[in-house]
Amino acid sequence: MSQHGTITKDNHAALWHGRFQEGPDAAAVAFETSIHVDERMAMDDITGSIAHAKMLSHAGIISAQDADSIIKGLESIKSDLENGSLSIDYSAEDIHSFIEATLTDRIGEAGKKVHTGRSRNDQIALDERLYLRRFIPDIQNTILTLIDALVQIARENTKTLIPGFTHMQHAQPVTLAHHVCAWAWMLYRDWTRLEDSLKRINVSPIGSCALAGSGLPLDRAYEADLLGFDEVSPNSLDSVSDRDYCIETASNLSLIQMHLSRACEEIVLWSTTEFAFVELSEKWATGSSIMPQKKNPDFAELIRGRTGKVYGDLFALMTMMKALPLAYDRDMQEDKEPLFDACDTVLSCLKVFTYMISSASWNKDNMENACSGGYLNATDIADYLVRKGMSFRTAHGVSAKAVRIAIERKCELDDLPLEVFKECSELIDEDIYSFITPLACVQARKTAGGPAEEKVKEQIERLSDFCKKNVKAL
Repeated sequence: MSQHGTITKDNHAALWHGRFQEGPDAAAVAFETSIHVDERMAMDDITGSIAHAKMLSHAGIISAQDADSIIKGLESIKSDLENGSLSIDYSAEDIHSFIEATLTDRIGEAGKKVHTGRSRNDQIALDERLYLRRFIPDIQNTILTLIDALVQIARENTKTLIPGFTHMQHAQPVTLAHHVCAWAWMLYRDWTRLEDSLKRINVSPIGSCALAGSGLPLDRAYEADLLGFDEVSPNSLDSVSDRDYCIETASNLSLIQMHLSRACEEIVLWSTTEFAFVELSEKWATGSSIMPQKKNPDFAELIRGRTGKVYGDLFALMTMMKALPLAYDRDMQEDKEPLFDACDTVLSCLKVFTYMISSASWNKDNMENACSGGYLNATDIADYLVRKGMSFRTAHGVSAKAVRIAIERKCELDDLPLEVFKECSELIDEDIYSFITPLACVQARKTAGGPAEEKVKEQIERLSDFCKKNVKAL
């Protein structure tokens, strides 16, 4: 009996082979195997099997001696996989088959008892949930790292003016700090959605078996407790046919990727010659094979481009599940590839965006100069008149008239003489000019969440505290 590496022929046979006189065609095996995809759950499969062996012994279904042998065998497999002395056998049907065959190869007949009271149907559901319990805290910490990087940019730019846009037209002045905090709050929501999803992920399916539970006296609650689950699934049929946790995770990842893509779209625009708001580090930009002057925001574009890939992963999962009758169907084997692809893609994009944005430099003069065009202070003329008792609708019309005059004169609002302002409204006095500078417009907006420096600093502190309090041990 081999202690390491190759699995013996008999033990390597498919877990279901007893019903069949002939083995499957080689092409059929190649088509159905999933081990190249599910191998990343090897440690989760071992963790689940160790808990299962303990439960089987606790329930008196197998002897304590067999359970001890199984546990030691599984721990040796885990150790050998970690140190590289054991390699995955890609001729195995799936990771469950590989682990069980390796175990049986090492400890003999007792290894065949590890699958007592379970099916691959509940086993894979368990492995996926265990995997996501590991992955989600990792990506949450990565989100916190990015939020922290944005907070640092915000701290340094609470007075850095930048145009705010609606419809991609100049709207009102804000600050760079206010803008990057908007990105950070998107990510904050992403973190909380992932946190909320852990409640639904942390439900144990093991013991549901193929679909109808088991006639053996399994103690599902005991096994769930060993694995740190909050509860057991209440219905065995639903338990093995449920992939909501995969779809919910992919949906949450799609939202993260969408938020990154939106920020990247702005980075791409802001790095153009026309905007010139941001200069990306040469470490996080590329050149052209034909145009020597080019400095391209390729990493922002790649993040933006990979968003479609993550959306595709979500829709692959939803389409796979849309017409499946209860309980398990082999279609569900196809859940892992899109789920893992979404996990890998979003995690890498978060890291790259963090490196890219942290190393960028900001052209503050260009951003501030851009606030002088486009009549961003028009609303503030209306607000000025409202303070003097005029109704907002009337004040809106007065301000619009001033804008029309400025357009005709090809000047900015603050270049209009006082007599012109008075033609629009007698309520306008000399103090209008102090109200409509870009900085005054920003500092006047002291409503909660607004761009005034004191309000942005409140956001910065909230985001900073959130990051400090929620880092997770992995």
